[in-house]
Amino acid sequence: MTTTATTSATASPLYAVAGVTGHTGRRAAETLLSRGARVRVIVRDPAQGEAWAARGAEVAVADLWDEPALADALRGAAGAWLLSPPRVTSPDPLADAERLGRSFAAAIPRSGVGHVVLLSSVGAQHAAGTGPIRTVHHLEGVLNRLGVARTFVRPAYFLENWASSLGPARGDGVLPTFIPADLVFPQVATADIGRVAAEQLLAGPPADGRRVVELAGPEDLSSADVAALVGALLGRPVAPHAAPAAAASQVFPQFGLSQAVADLFAEMYAGVASGVVAFEGAPVRGSVTARETLAALLAG
Repeated sequence: MTTTATTSATASPLYAVAGVTGHTGRRAAETLLSRGARVRVIVRDPAQGEAWAARGAEVAVADLWDEPALADALRGAAGAWLLSPPRVTSPDPLADAERLGRSFAAAIPRSGVGHVVLLSSVGAQHAAGTGPIRTVHHLEGVLNRLGVARTFVRPAYFLENWASSLGPARGDGVLPTFIPADLVFPQVATADIGRVAAEQLLAGPPADGRRVVELAGPEDLSSADVAALVGALLGRPVAPHAAPAAAASQVFPQFGLSQAVADLFAEMYAGVASGVVAFEGAPVRGSVTARETLAALLAG
């Protein structure tokens, strides 16, 4: 199951990181390695781990829904970054989250991992009215009931979510959105999320067993603000085009998402507009600006 790329001569803590083929896990693993930490990446395909092994990480092959494999992947780790991998074609994403929760509930105690840092979300304190965020509300509850030392990183709306709107912005000067154009809401770059995840692992378990880190970017923005930034980067006028939140239920299946997933996104956008998808307190502010992130998306 686990391939050790390098063996430490010391007893320095080992950190397991899931989701390294995505944005936040990759950033978390990179940050940990850059700070001299021992890292074990969790991948589903051995080929996905080859580049990490070359950088000195251990590689564990496991599907997060596979409880015995996940337990093996977490065994010996002082801390782990876990998340709910997106399954945008799933016919029942809420049932998927329940299955993942059962895997966590079985694997984490069996593994003996000392601290779980979970990718959660703004609004995860609510059980309903938040769309796909309901899945991480469920996972938070699973970890609370386990009693394992846990940190919930609750980031704002990902700035990278604008990537799918940049084609119309470039071609037609329109930035599609399902959020009211003038509504100012928190947004954050995945680079900041991954960095904070690594820092929470390195900080160790919270003294009282549970920590919540709400995370936003340097400034809150409206869709109109994002359109203006994209326009400045493209050198042409770009205007936001805000469709009703409910329209996501009709639009997203055209791009391959399941109807169930599309309906959850429609619920989330409505929750952003209504103020349900919001922080409980004052968030920690990241350092990566919207302009930096949008420029990288346009260049990529």
